[in-house]
Parts: sequence; structure tokens; C-alpha cells
Amino acid sequence: MGLWTPFSSNRKPRGLRWRSSVWFITTVVGFGITTDLLVYSIIIPVLPFQLERLSYHKVSSLTGWLLCAYSAGLVLSTIPIAMHSERYSMRRMPLIIGLLALIASQVMFMEAPNYAVMAVARVLQGISSSMVWIVGLALLCDTTPEKNVGRQLGIAMTGLSVGLLVGSPAGGALYTRFGFRAPFIFASLCAVVDLFLRLLIIERDVALRWGYDPSEPTAVVMTEAPDASSTPDIQLTSIPIAHVHGSTDIETNEVEETIVSDKFEPPKAQKLSIAHQPIIDPTLVRKPTPLLSVVIRLSQSPRALVALTMSFVYGLVQSMQEPSLPLHLQSVWNFNSDRVGLAYLAAVLPALISSPLAGYYVDQVGSDYITCICLLLALPWWIIMTLRQSLPLFIFSLAAQSFFVSGVVAPVTTELASVSRKMAGVGYAHVYGAFNLAFGIGTAVGPVIGGQIYDRARHGWTALCCITAALIVICVTLAFCYTGANPLLAKVLRHHYPIYAIRKNPDEESSSTDDTSRTHIAS
Repeated sequence: MGLWTPFSSNRKPRGLRWRSSVWFITTVVGFGITTDLLVYSIIIPVLPFQLERLSYHKVSSLTGWLLCAYSAGLVLSTIPIAMHSERYSMRRMPLIIGLLALIASQVMFMEAPNYAVMAVARVLQGISSSMVWIVGLALLCDTTPEKNVGRQLGIAMTGLSVGLLVGSPAGGALYTRFGFRAPFIFASLCAVVDLFLRLLIIERDVALRWGYDPSEPTAVVMTEAPDASSTPDIQLTSIPIAHVHGSTDIETNEVEETIVSDKFEPPKAQKLSIAHQPIIDPTLVRKPTPLLSVVIRLSQSPRALVALTMSFVYGLVQSMQEPSLPLHLQSVWNFNSDRVGLAYLAAVLPALISSPLAGYYVDQVGSDYITCICLLLALPWWIIMTLRQSLPLFIFSLAAQSFFVSGVVAPVTTELASVSRKMAGVGYAHVYGAFNLAFGIGTAVGPVIGGQIYDRARHGWTALCCITAALIVICVTLAFCYTGANPLLAKVLRHHYPIYAIRKNPDEESSSTDDTSRTHIAS
């Protein structure tokens, strides 16, 4: 059986259990994010030198526009990718196509004879990035049980920090030692490994056709294909059917159905034929939803709007410091490029820990607590970073704010997954498409805003830190009021004003309804 067996229905794919397992999907998505960020960052140290070699002037401005071209491809491709991913019941093929586009963009950029070809390559790379951020995260949520979504998203998000951690240093070292093509060859090799992993993916709906549910590993795997001539004896018990998302325009009612075979029936009658009744989770049956309908439904959800606002702010804050932090370190402490790189390592390393840690605690206590705690603990470090007296204090503050700001990503993505599950007609690809769009806009305008403020304001770095602190205060306020099925504000009001306890939160009602929806099948 080859790598393309998930598309065949007459023989069971080899390695069905591990190729469709939650941990394998998490590994593939995490490595895909790592590859995406590595490819994005590995060329940053070498771009100015290549532009100068091609006899271009105003290299700094041209480099900025190439970074903007990446964001443009990401933003413009987000909506069609999200809509098509929910329209057709597949995640694996878009991921493969996106990675082939990424490899093509690397070759195009490596051999680009002029600036125009470079810009096209960066746009193509941005389109490829949208694939993993939209379809990859949707695939992970499709496979993962609801109780573990935060943990798995947090683990996958460590790929963001790993990619940034490896990309720029590797790009500079490879360029210095082996020349301009070396960083692109290295990035392409990583993409080939990523492609091999994506080819091995078996989606959950394919696994369900063979009687195995990755989110319920105790399910029985059939040994033969589910065709009309094969009716094997199987026993299926207590397989939970999650509520429908992105498949119907109305909420489903509670379903409690028990099918029990008659022990006095002859043996042939006791065989359960699945030729016409395959095990299909309705969450994986997608019907096309108009774009306008999706936008309207998301705009009517305060939880979705707050999560997307924080996605935008995260992209804005992270990218605002990119053009200004090296200049600040140079002007205050006379840093050169090597020492600036070490400072960036201090900012990236803590995120390797905070993202999976936040994801774990989101599953334990909820996204509302973790979001507010991370934002509140990040706030004072931005104020401390305005001080110029101590370099160790500045580096420690830089690392601390990175730890807590990066910890917000896991609860925000988990919150969006929860919104999708509770909103009819809106699927995972829809909400992660909106997340990608908000984050992409933030990263597109952030460097421009940061560079302009740093150049034009009298105390540019102080102004940037104060703006970031103000944005964090706004996000804390919004998270306190709206994040979670039962926001912290509602809990406080019910505690101090018991009359509010009479009014049940709509999300809680939806959650209790979903918990009672089960289908028991026994033969």
C-alpha cells in the first residue's frame, strides 16, 4: 500500500492507527509551522546583500516591500483557501499543494534574475503559508478530542518559535560559508521532509470509514473494505458523535439512539452490514456556506471578535519591534548584528515553553483565565523595557514579555475552535482563516507603524512600548468581558449579584446540550 491509499476505498491503508493519530497529526502540523517560519526568516539576513549584488539602491526599502509581498499573498489567499477547505471534505491535498508551492517559491527566489521575480516568489510563499495556518490547524482540530484541543494546539504552536529560532541564524551562517543559494537549498530540504510527512497523513473521515476513530482509540479497525460483499462482525460501543459544525444551517437536536441486536436472531442476522451505513462523524460532513453568511455569523459572536482582535494585536506587537529593536539596542548599548541576534534568541527561546504550557492549562481551567493571566503578566515588562540603566534587566524583560505574550496564542486558537463547534455553518477552516487574516494584517502594518514611530517620535522606543502596553490593557479588558463560554466578568457578577445566576449563559446551554448528544451502537 502506497502513500496515496487514503484515496482508495477497497483496501485498508497501512499504518492506519499511527498515520491518523492525534500525536502524528500534531507533529506534522507543528513541523509544517516550523518549516513555514524557517522559510520566512531564513532569507531576511541575506536579502540586502543579494539586492546589492543585483545593483539595486535603497535596499532597506526594497527589503521591506518584499516582506510586505509575503503578507499580501497570505492575506489575499486566506478567504478562498478557507472557503474551499470547508466546501470540500479534504484537508490533506491542500496541505500537499501548499508545500509544493512553497518549494517552487524557493527555487524561483533562488534563481530570480530581478526584483519582480523575487516579489512573485514571496507572494507565492505567503499563499503556501496560508495553507498550513488554515488547513493545518483545522485538520488538527478535526482529529483532536475537544478536551485536548488546547494542549495539542499549544504543542503545534511551538513550531512558530522553532522556525524563527533556526531561520535567521542558519540563513546568515549558510550565506557566509556557502553563498546565496545555500539558505534556499537548506529550506527546500526541510520542505521535502515536511512533504513526506504530509503524504503520510490519513484524515479522520478516512479512518472512520475503516471503523477507527483517532479521537477514540478504542474503536475497532476492520480488516476488509466496507463494500457490499463484506459484512464482518464488529462491535461498536459508546462512540460519541460531536455536534455539527460547518455542515448545517440549523442546530442539531439531542440524539439518544440505542440499537441492540436480538440474541435469538440467527447468526447471519446478527451481522451488522455497514455497506450502506458507514461510521461517519457529522462534524466531518461539510456543506458549502456562503462567505457573507460566515462573516455575519462571526461578527455576531463577541467571543470570535475578541479572539480575532487579539490575533491582530499579537501580529501587530510582534512585528512592530522588528525594525525598531535592533536600532534601539545599537543606539543605547552599541550592539552589532551578532549581538542583536543573541538578543532575539532571548526573546524566542521562552516561547518554546510558554505555548505548550499555556495549551495544557487551557484544557484544565479554560481559555478565559489563561488569556487574562498571560496578558496581565506581560504588561509590566513592556514598561520596564523603556528603562536604559541596565542591559541585563532589558534582556530579561524582553524574554519575560515574550514568554507571556506567546502564551496567548494557544488560548486564542482554542477559543476559535470552541466558537466553531458552537456555531452552525462555521467550520474550523473558516475561523482559522479569519485568524490568519487578522494576524496577517497585523504583521503587514506592524513594521511600517513601528518604523515610522521610531524614526519620527522623539523617544521612539518609549512610544512603542507605551502603545503596546495600551493595546495589552485593551485586550485584557476584552478578554475579561467576553473570552470563554463563561467569561470572568459573568462569574464575578454572579458571585456578587446572585440574580445574575438565574440567567444561564447561552454557550453553557449549548455545551450541556452537546454533552448529552450520544449514539450507542451494539451488536
